[in-house]
Amino acid sequence: MDARAFRAMQPVAAPAPEGREQAGMRVGEQVQPTVALLLLVRWRERAVPWGLWRLVRGERALGDVPGLRFARVLGSGRDGGFGLAPGFDTQGLIGFFDDEPSARAFAGGTLVAAYRERAQESLHALLRATSCRGSWGGVSLAVTASADAAAPVASLTRASIRTRHASAFWRHAPAAQDGVRQAPGCRLAVGLGEAPLLRQATFSLWDNAAAMDAYARSGAHRQAIEGAWRHHWFSESMFVRFAAIDLQGQWQGRHHG
Repeated sequence: MDARAFRAMQPVAAPAPEGREQAGMRVGEQVQPTVALLLLVRWRERAVPWGLWRLVRGERALGDVPGLRFARVLGSGRDGGFGLAPGFDTQGLIGFFDDEPSARAFAGGTLVAAYRERAQESLHALLRATSCRGSWGGVSLAVTASADAAAPVASLTRASIRTRHASAFWRHAPAAQDGVRQAPGCRLAVGLGEAPLLRQATFSLWDNAAAMDAYARSGAHRQAIEGAWRHHWFSESMFVRFAAIDLQGQWQGRHHG
């Protein structure tokens, strides 16, 4: 794959705004949320039905949350992985907020507490974008942090896969994604889905940007990127790099924070 094609699939870097944060960042005529919150949970066995019901209800289950502009309740593959077999005990919740106080209030609220009480392990990450390309449900994130080459970096990739390209995507996806947890510098990686087969997402956390870039440019993952770019597999996609401003909890037996 040539350099132009690879760059086109990467998040677009932009300088972080200066001064006090406003309630959302205005870019052109669009007001974009400034902070993302990701919650990962692995349910206790008796709590699986409660989690599945929340998955069925989706963002309607959240109610009216101040400052929340976008939310998705996400399922996962078995053992939090990337395969087609569902993992009923693993779930994610992602929200994009106008500002950090709103995101922190939600993270410390009763709903997130209810998730944690029912989980055998959980992790929440409060994130600011250092670069962003694309959108999710028509919503994009404002870039409000500066990249630090020496600091840990998080990545979110998500895509709505065109039905006619689903088989091609899933031929490439297992090889590209199965090795990510073993990639040097990867602290965690989880496969998430908004809907089976066609609306997929991956969240990962890395020691630094160099480690993440080394994986992104390697082997099967590079081939998958090339296929998506050349053959227009996605009707909508979003690629974000984040600075983690708050990371708390445990995932797959490893403490983060």
